Amino acid sequence: YDRFRNRLMFPIRDTAGRTVAFTGRALLKDAEAKYLNSPETELFKKSEILFGMDRAKDAIRTRGFALLVEGQFDLILLHQVGFTNTIALSGTALSNIHLSLIKRYADNLMLALDADRAGLLASAKNAYAALQTGMRVKAVRLPHGKDPADLVKDTPQDFKRRLGEAESIVEFFLSVLGGAERDPHRLVVAVERTVLPLVAVIQSPLEREHFVGIVARTLGSSVEAVRSSLPKHTKLKEEVDGAYVPQNKTPVKETVQVTHERFIKAALIVYPDTPLAKQLTSEYARIIGTLPTPEELGERILFEVGLLFGEAPTAEAGEDLLRAFERAVLTERLDGAVTRLRLAESSKDEEGVKEALTECKDISARL
Repeated sequence: YDRFRNRLMFPIRDTAGRTVAFTGRALLKDAEAKYLNSPETELFKKSEILFGMDRAKDAIRTRGFALLVEGQFDLILLHQVGFTNTIALSGTALSNIHLSLIKRYADNLMLALDADRAGLLASAKNAYAALQTGMRVKAVRLPHGKDPADLVKDTPQDFKRRLGEAESIVEFFLSVLGGAERDPHRLVVAVERTVLPLVAVIQSPLEREHFVGIVARTLGSSVEAVRSSLPKHTKLKEEVDGAYVPQNKTPVKETVQVTHERFIKAALIVYPDTPLAKQLTSEYARIIGTLPTPEELGERILFEVGLLFGEAPTAEAGEDLLRAFERAVLTERLDGAVTRLRLAESSKDEEGVKEALTECKDISARL
């Protein structure tokens, strides 16, 4: 059938300007995918093609930086108002091939991605990849719910102002997290998980030390404390075995079991209808005895889950989380069984003692 029916078509060209594929923007609101690309071929690989690079490469070289956006409309409208150094991805994260292509023309990258959870996650991943190659990365602060195309269409001068006020990616995320996390302790945790990995991969020792100082001032901590934390955060994800406290308006003390349970439910929201979601649902039902119930979660924990599992996680990606969750559940059950055993012993309830002992042994064996 017509793969691109009811879609506005854009040709995708290589750096020489030769058309190698097409992308279609949905014209109907209920379309399954907003953008749909041609299947990958020998000529078209999403990890090797940057949309608009054939038109933008000279401007990137002249201006000294590439402006990266998410969609074709963003790129076309920005080019129309003079930002001809704009390029766009084709539904994938920045790859090493993308970065080597950009670095032919400039060592500086400006991110102008959406301000929603998905956009922030993409900014973090793309910045991390770019910093690893020695590039300098900045990000543009966009109003929540608006993309570059919206701003340029309504107020081009506002976008130009925001571009001039763009912050380094480290300062950008410090500002974003500082606005989202009012509790000082949670801000420290969020910075450790999102910002320090970015600082750790900055190639220049002088620049890295500069941003260590900025992080320390933001947190009210010492430079030595921040610097000593860097070796622990060389990847943009972490083990989930450490308790994560999700964002709440008022601090709530949670058990380890509840913490992991919320992480599982967040993963089901971020990755619906995936092998990971099926595995998490099945194992949750085995551990608890019922299917997970929906729960309204904050943007912060959804963002953290995205950083943890990446773009296309496999079913096995949730094994560590499930193992930690089951251990926490069994530990709490064992505590309850021990309490019941003591009560039965104190009341000389022989049948109760026998049942509680059996339960303790069963749970201990599972642990």
